[in-house]
Formats: sequence, C-alpha cells, structure tokens
Amino acid sequence: MSGQGHGSALAQPLRAPSPGRAAAYAGLLVLGAVVGTAGSLVQAGWFPGGLLLALAGEAGLLLGGARATGGRAGAVAPAVGWMVAVVLLTTNRPEGDFVFAAGGTSYLFLLGGMAVAVICATFGFGRQPSGR
Repeated sequence: MSGQGHGSALAQPLRAPSPGRAAAYAGLLVLGAVVGTAGSLVQAGWFPGGLLLALAGEAGLLLGGARATGGRAGAVAPAVGWMVAVVLLTTNRPEGDFVFAAGGTSYLFLLGGMAVAVICATFGFGRQPSGR
C-alpha cells in the first residue's frame, strides 16, 4: 500500500459549495417548504387521492432535486424544507386554529412524508464515478 495517493473521498477535507450550488440548495429548501404546505392542505381535502398526490409530489421533488444537483444533498435540502413547514403547521396558534386535525390521515401524511424523505435521500442519485 502506497502513501502517495489522494486517499478516499471520506478522507478529503470538506469544502463549501460553490455559490451557484448553494443557491440551488436554498431554492430546493424553499421549494420543499412550498410542497409541504401544499401537501398538508391537499391531503385532508381528498382522502386517498390527496394523500397519495401529496406524497408523490414530495417524492418527485426530492428525486428531482437529487438528479438536478447530482448528489444526495439535492434530496436532503427539500426534505428539510418540507419537514420544517409541516412541523410548523402542526402547532396550534394562539387563536386555537390549526391545519392538521388529529386523525389518521394527518398521521399518515406526517409519517409517510418522513419515510419518503428518508427513502429518497438514501436511494437518491449518489455521485457516480465518471465514465462508463
């Protein structure tokens, strides 16, 4: 074993993303929050179809973000935005208003959305070696 190589990718120092890539991640984060907000409204309005549509929209955004950026971070950024938006919508307001009712559909949306986020971030398009 030779000590002349660069080592594995895990041994390399972390670098900040380029400004364009950081802007893409920020845009995906905001888009994830928008999809989470829209999904929370759609899932309750039309039960089996709305729930499936909301989760499919989230999965499409996460996989599209991973594909567009060429790495798993493109799936993680919108997943974080989705999670923040959905968690903020679960809190009660001082007036007593809330978006999520305490029911099975809301819990399916919350848990299903978290499962979709983990699955898409795990199996997202990881960096592939160049070439065939």
